[in-house]
Amino acid sequence: MKKETAWAKIRKFLTDIHLWLGLGSGIIVLVVCLTGTIYVFNTEIREAATPELFKINPNGLEAKAPEELIAVVEKSSEGKVVAMRMPADQHRSWQFSVRKKEEKKEKSKEAAAPVDKQVKAGKKDGGQGGSVKAKGPAKSSRPVTYYVNPYTAEVLGNSGAIKSATVDFMGYMFSLHRWLLLDKIEEPIFEGLENRKLGSYITGTATILFTVGVLTGMAIWFPKKIKSWKQGLKIKWSGSWKRTNHDLHNTLGFYSCIFLFLMGVTGPLFSFDWYRDGLRKTLGTYQSPDAPAAKALVSDFGQASSQKLSIADYSAAASQILNYHGDLHLSFPADSAATVAVTKYKNGFFAPAAGDKLALDQYSGKILEISKFSEMPFNERVSGSLKALHLGDVYGTFTKLIYFLACLIATSLPVTGTLIWLNKMKKKKKKPLVKLSVQPVV
Repeated sequence: MKKETAWAKIRKFLTDIHLWLGLGSGIIVLVVCLTGTIYVFNTEIREAATPELFKINPNGLEAKAPEELIAVVEKSSEGKVVAMRMPADQHRSWQFSVRKKEEKKEKSKEAAAPVDKQVKAGKKDGGQGGSVKAKGPAKSSRPVTYYVNPYTAEVLGNSGAIKSATVDFMGYMFSLHRWLLLDKIEEPIFEGLENRKLGSYITGTATILFTVGVLTGMAIWFPKKIKSWKQGLKIKWSGSWKRTNHDLHNTLGFYSCIFLFLMGVTGPLFSFDWYRDGLRKTLGTYQSPDAPAAKALVSDFGQASSQKLSIADYSAAASQILNYHGDLHLSFPADSAATVAVTKYKNGFFAPAAGDKLALDQYSGKILEISKFSEMPFNERVSGSLKALHLGDVYGTFTKLIYFLACLIATSLPVTGTLIWLNKMKKKKKKPLVKLSVQPVV
């Protein structure tokens, strides 16, 4: 009997891990990968469903001054524009982020509520002894995006009022991908645990198991004999369906393993704080919540003049440093001391998703800080691209196409892997017993 080598034992151990992790997380991984495949082109699908918000025709007109457009948006929304995006493509609408004014009526209703109702609310929120605890400042709601034709000053619509079956469908795909639709259930399944968190924990755990499965799969892909390594690079379509299924799992898994690993290793950071902190510590970019905040840049009020700088002035100042074709995003100062934050994004099939950032003095337009993505240390670039690495939005449409194919393969792996396991189980059952030959006694 031939003695089993150490590598054969390790390979068998890794194969068992690969098998049982795959079977344990297969259904969840199938759902997460299928929805992820669709969600890769989320932005493109949403825009295709509501082209009236994004596509415009200049008709030979000149774009109106941004200040004029802001006045129109604020009048229409009854809110305040806090940021805007000016696309380089003249056939695309401009976007304005609007923060709505707080509803005074809600505050007055809370103040006028009976004491006993306030006490009950306090208990429900975790108050002790029936006392009403003073609440901190309410978290500001997410800004609403208004889409505007810069040539006619027409407000085309806003993100809060979009009604489209496709947009609703993509919302469900996101919910299924992140929380398995558990966020749609109002009553908590487990007391003291939000359904959204529960769904996030399940998908996060399944993704960790999937990542380990990818690593073990990469290890056991290497054949026992180096001469046979070419077999793992092609699919034998002329063989039996069992052989073809095995090759689909083995070969497609190999070709997509790098991208599957990137998806898997970045996925759980959306589910677990400890995982996100650990990943940043590994990259050397972790900052403790207790660490003193970096000193914020401030504008020099002494440089304020009677003539206020225009948005065109900020844009011109930014273009001197970021002299390339791209979309310009400006975040306006929240107060008299804050700065203007400018981010510029390159366009194109291979364009990186990350933008270059500037901080400008709101009074003089002086550049106070420059942060070009390409000049950042490698670990900071990776840390700043974790979300893009998970979504495939790293180098524009090019990486999105690659991630789409990789996600499609990932969706098939639980299916082909389960079929391989079922075929092996059938073989074991059909394996005949060894008959002992009995020699007659002479």
